[in-house]
Amino acid sequence: MRAMVFDDTGSALRDLQVPDPVPAAGQLLIDVHACGICRTDLHLIDHELPHPKRPVIPGHEIVGTVAEVGAGVSGFSVGERVGVPWVGRTCGHCRYCLSGRENLCDEPGFTGYTIDGGYAERTVADSRYCFHLPEQYSDVEAAPLLCAGLIGYRTLAMAGDAQRVGIYGFGAAAHIVAQVARHQGRTVYAFTRDGDLAAQQLALRLGATWAGSSNEVAPDELDAALLFAPVGALVPIALKAVVKGGIVVCGGIHMSDIPSFPYDFLWGERRVVSVANLTREDGLAFMRLAARIPLDIETTRYPLGEANRALADLREGKLTGAAVLAIR
Repeated sequence: MRAMVFDDTGSALRDLQVPDPVPAAGQLLIDVHACGICRTDLHLIDHELPHPKRPVIPGHEIVGTVAEVGAGVSGFSVGERVGVPWVGRTCGHCRYCLSGRENLCDEPGFTGYTIDGGYAERTVADSRYCFHLPEQYSDVEAAPLLCAGLIGYRTLAMAGDAQRVGIYGFGAAAHIVAQVARHQGRTVYAFTRDGDLAAQQLALRLGATWAGSSNEVAPDELDAALLFAPVGALVPIALKAVVKGGIVVCGGIHMSDIPSFPYDFLWGERRVVSVANLTREDGLAFMRLAARIPLDIETTRYPLGEANRALADLREGKLTGAAVLAIR
């Protein structure tokens, strides 16, 4: 089969023919139809994440159909559409798994990082961590739900009942979570790169009350700030923007160093927290929500062989919404 492979020796993926994977007990063999391009994939090939599988097929926003089921699989059958997310396995016995916090598992496996992912014509996945997908979304539209949507959903949930929500970095995750926030009756303020008028216009079209660059001040104080841009300098900026008792939620897996800032920015019981991965309960809850809203998913399609161009466009800020590899 054809696959885009990262071998950890350079900053580009290699277009290779590799053997078809074979499903083990409990796994699904999946014909991949689409796979989202995530900023985490960019962190992988930019050598910002430690200890990847070598070599590895990236991609953890996978949509496809079940081609074969391994022994002991229940809940899925051949021909069904399925989604594969970032969390590919957890140990089930560490203190985090045993307390309902499998997103913090001590011995996890991550799709497209420590487990081969979806930048390929076929993949295998542990059926226990796969999801059925809402029918109203096409394969390309459904792919970003599996990370951008899920992480955005968990990031917003960590903001509690915050009414006035600022979103910093209006890309794949932000354009989905903004719609969820509006559906919940919250007021959304969007912050983008300086001069990114396309992202600002998208934010306003999706229901944001205001959109501007990250160095601007919103017309109202924020109850919460959600950070999706991997820029540590945004943390003190967001702290200044939130009210006393407010929260800054960092939604990415990697961020540049946070610069020093006066204690006064934090004082007043303001909080800074991070989001780590997701739980299967997050996934089930979000898919139910996505089936009800519905969401307007903004995508740019690329063929499998142009994965490197898609990643370059993401790095250079040329994308509005989410990039997706359309494989079948």
